Amino acid sequence: MARLHVVALAARLPRWAQEARSAWLARMPKGFEVDCLDVKSGSVERVRARLPRGTRMVALDERGRDLGTREFAKLVLEPTAFVLGGPDGLDPQFREQAFLVLRLSALTLPHALAQLVLVEQLYRAASIHAGHPYHRE
Repeated sequence: MARLHVVALAARLPRWAQEARSAWLARMPKGFEVDCLDVKSGSVERVRARLPRGTRMVALDERGRDLGTREFAKLVLEPTAFVLGGPDGLDPQFREQAFLVLRLSALTLPHALAQLVLVEQLYRAASIHAGHPYHRE
């Protein structure tokens, strides 16, 4: 089973975004579990302390790498925490200590929308591995 984490370093999501996030997570194929941690703020050490040992960290940042869907799908096969920054982005320490710095888009996205894009992509990646026809090429 792949255990994934979405770590949001920001205030709580608005209700509409919480509902949408929950809807995507409820559809997750068997064998994939996604936990969402909302952390008001904190250091890399504080975030890592809340994650299971051996979880690798992917920092989401506008200066990160672009990945295609199939390449992104490889990330969900191991325990991974995807860390989203607040309105001012991530502290440089997160980027420096991350397994990978990834960007969701070249566009600037509001925090709530970035979380939804991420969760949908996690669902899409898990669907690829489950052999579900959601993803089309």
